[in-house]
Amino acid sequence: MELLEWESARQYLAPPTVLRDPERAARQSLRSQIARLEQELSEAFVTAYPMGVVGPVAVAGARREVRMLDLGELERARDDLVERLRAARAAIAERAEEHAANRLYLERMLLEPGKHRFARLSRSDIGEPGCGDWQVRPRLGLIGMLMGWWQVKLSSGCPLP
Repeated sequence: MELLEWESARQYLAPPTVLRDPERAARQSLRSQIARLEQELSEAFVTAYPMGVVGPVAVAGARREVRMLDLGELERARDDLVERLRAARAAIAERAEEHAANRLYLERMLLEPGKHRFARLSRSDIGEPGCGDWQVRPRLGLIGMLMGWWQVKLSSGCPLP
């Protein structure tokens, strides 16, 4: 019975519409681009947060009233998101290169501590979470400094408050 009612009601339903209006198609395309860019920007934020790259998050052009954006405003919003995403990716890449360079420096410190006297690297400098510093110190204090006995020590962790 339900199937028969559905078949009779189907003739009154409107057929699926195809987007024929170019402005409507452009609007839909811009909205899908903006949604994809916002998704990528949120993924970049999640990647950058543990690295300490994230600065203050500002919403450009926030308004209180609800309204429909015209094509120019949608394009500006898309271009703004593209620029913010490019800047976020550049900052992430820059921080990753800095971490890699500091890890290489730590390896050099560990291999030849005498060439890196009194050098210090923190865990955050190499991209690791938590507290702690690698520091090149003389073994046995002044005697070790005079004799050239250098060692790399890792501090025990976070200082007391």
